[in-house]
Amino acid sequence: MIPFSYSLRNLWTRRLTTALTVAGMALVVFVFAATLMLVEGLQQTLVDTGSPENVVLIRKGSETEVQSGIDRDAAAILASQPEVAIGGDSQPLLARESVVLINLDKRGSDQEANVIIRGIGPASLTLRPQARLAEGRMPRPGAAEIVTGSSIARRFRGAALGENLRFGMRDWQVVGVFDAGATGFNSEIWGDVDQLMQAFRRTVYSSVVFRLRDPGAFARYKERIETDPRLTVEVKREITFYADQSEAMGTFLRILGTTLTLIFSIGAVIGAMITMYAAVAGRITEIGTLRALGFGRGSILIAFIAESLLLGLLGGLVGLFFASFMQLITISTMNWQTFSELAFGFSLTPGIAIKCLAFALVMGLSCGLLPARRAARMELVEALRDG
Repeated sequence: MIPFSYSLRNLWTRRLTTALTVAGMALVVFVFAATLMLVEGLQQTLVDTGSPENVVLIRKGSETEVQSGIDRDAAAILASQPEVAIGGDSQPLLARESVVLINLDKRGSDQEANVIIRGIGPASLTLRPQARLAEGRMPRPGAAEIVTGSSIARRFRGAALGENLRFGMRDWQVVGVFDAGATGFNSEIWGDVDQLMQAFRRTVYSSVVFRLRDPGAFARYKERIETDPRLTVEVKREITFYADQSEAMGTFLRILGTTLTLIFSIGAVIGAMITMYAAVAGRITEIGTLRALGFGRGSILIAFIAESLLLGLLGGLVGLFFASFMQLITISTMNWQTFSELAFGFSLTPGIAIKCLAFALVMGLSCGLLPARRAARMELVEALRDG
């Protein structure tokens, strides 16, 4: 068997072509990794927005809170159910919320974007422990006051602490900024639900959110409520509700990323294959000498495949290295489910790193298999004569 160091030494000897081939493969892996990280970041943002202990109720047939409507009588029935947990103040951990969309101007540009305004109740902040007040205070009930998510405060004109926004024919003072970590709540504005419903002339709530007294009772609760003839609501765990909202955009990003990756990978594999063929052509004498020394066709085949796999591995590591810096970037885009602005970042997980390295090795094997087969099938006499 030809020593592994032989393959390593050959790559080092052809440093320029090795570097160019690795760069091509690294670009493909970078695109592949960035796509997966983007989808993972989107899913993490929306999934982390929900809590597995919370339940969301929206009107049956609605896909989002914006489309939903639950009247006050139905909300009162839902609030009286025994499955609703009781908070430390002896009040139900339940919030009737109203969600609407408004247009706001982005800072430093004339562009507008849709932003979610969420009318919250006294229990809303307790139900969302991932959201904590970073500056200022919470809105007072009955006052035209709002708090903004940190992403909104940073990117939209008039949304920072102490500034004012005008919507619903009223001026609203920003009295606080909350930080909800890497969740979708950071892209929302919260205010008193009754004040916001008056401003937007809404008579129905968008959703009812509550914490289950016993999380294991969800299936029984769902079956009972969804078959109650007085109600036309759909019951979902909050974490499932938000995860469903990432499905359409995640699918689009996967298709787009896979298409780009396939196009780039074809170019990279062809380029690397040409490099490997050139390596075989330039080492005919060397191959003949190896055969004369007694190394068999299988050993030569494995040695050349090892070189191509090393090229793929190096390309994968370099591509992942540069892709890891994408985690420093936060992007904002429109959530196609709610048509509102949503900020999220790239997320690199061990699973994505393994997929990228496996993909890089497959590229390396694809580009090296045919040249390695040609080298292995070379006749001893022919190799020594041509060399």
